[in-house]
Amino acid sequence: MTAPTLGFDALPLRAATHSNLMQLGYTQMTPIQAASLHITLAGCDVIAQASTGSGKTAAFGVPLVEKLDPAVSDAQALVLCPTRELAEQVTQEIRRLARAVGNVKVVTLCGGVALRGQTQSLEHGAHVVVGTPGRILDHLERGSLQLQAVKTLVLDEADRMLDMGFFDDIAKLVRQCPKDRQTLLFSATYPDGIAKLAAQFMREPQNVKVQAQHDASKIRQIFYQVNESERLHAVSLILNHFRPVSTLAFCNTKQQCKDLINVLQAQGFSALALYGELEQRERDQVLVQFANRSCSVLVATDVAARGLDVHNLEAVINVDVTPDSEIHIHRIGRTGRGDAEGLALTLASMDEMGNVGKIEQLQGHESVWAPLASLTPAAGGKLQPPMATLQIAGGRKEKIRAGDVLGALTGDAGFAKEQVGKISVNEFSTYVAVERGIAHEALRRLNAGRVKGKSVKVRLLEEALGR
Repeated sequence: MTAPTLGFDALPLRAATHSNLMQLGYTQMTPIQAASLHITLAGCDVIAQASTGSGKTAAFGVPLVEKLDPAVSDAQALVLCPTRELAEQVTQEIRRLARAVGNVKVVTLCGGVALRGQTQSLEHGAHVVVGTPGRILDHLERGSLQLQAVKTLVLDEADRMLDMGFFDDIAKLVRQCPKDRQTLLFSATYPDGIAKLAAQFMREPQNVKVQAQHDASKIRQIFYQVNESERLHAVSLILNHFRPVSTLAFCNTKQQCKDLINVLQAQGFSALALYGELEQRERDQVLVQFANRSCSVLVATDVAARGLDVHNLEAVINVDVTPDSEIHIHRIGRTGRGDAEGLALTLASMDEMGNVGKIEQLQGHESVWAPLASLTPAAGGKLQPPMATLQIAGGRKEKIRAGDVLGALTGDAGFAKEQVGKISVNEFSTYVAVERGIAHEALRRLNAGRVKGKSVKVRLLEEALGR
């Protein structure tokens, strides 16, 4: 079931919501929004198949917000997410969408953060709760969260939650929600567990599927045939030839990720890995460095990279060919977004040619192949990221804001605004990207100076991680 792209003004929304959407720059609906919003606003349960970056948060966020009553301080909407990063992204987007409704409180409940602060937030009331299944269950069992007023339940990236073994936790949570709620399930793929979830917990759900699409004219796809023994080295050849500033390299297994990271780091590349067993703090630091261009290559499995939304990604390398051709489309669709052009480079052995055939069938055209020998090192020496990350001990808990850090660097420290990149303020830490050439001097001056009138401890993150 698909629908043409339409303007948001075609939807039956409150005038204040229309006005807010216009201010946020929401004019034309994305395909998943156009296909689902009329149905969700009519109150139906929906199973929507859509990938990261398709506009799915607004697809469930707009109807969720329309139902909220700010005068009732109980949780009226519950959004389940597989990871803390995705939960935080969803929280920010719902807050933006809810600006027109009044004083709406959105609380994020995820692991890796102290329970006490979350409990105190819930004591002051919450209209929308966004979080991971395990931590939300913790709060239900402790009595700090009740779900009897929930009107809307959203399962975001449901397939990934099932991959991570959350089925039983989700089942427990759903049973504590009112039976007359609306349930919205969003998933990039449709494994058997989704049908099982829907059969148990949804009422006559409408199915909406938007084919993962990308503009083929903006993504240059090249396939290289490799022997197994040369696969990892071929990644280095690609990086030295194309010299992309920011590359996401997909492996089919966690072990392949670890092997590739060892090869790349030994060759002097700025590369970090993302896989399931990382602690949340390590995961946060990896994502910050990749997003702010302090790390050239992020090596990840499909599961670990889901929910990851990185702008200006210049290249995707498929280190292994995925057996699922739709996942291939999701992988390469992360580059070439907006007005940018992107590279999608795939390494395939003879054993993987069947999977390549499935991809060609789905895309409707034959693949373009090039020999490994065509990959020659470009001029410019060792590939280095343009930025480096400084970590400041102190974050939201210390009331630090991005403007305070920018002010410290451009004020007493004397750097130009253009030399400072992305600033990310977390609960207990603040990360600031600076041009690589000034990193050590910026570190020295910040440690000797003050942020918001206080002395701070600062370290260069890549040195702390042993790169």
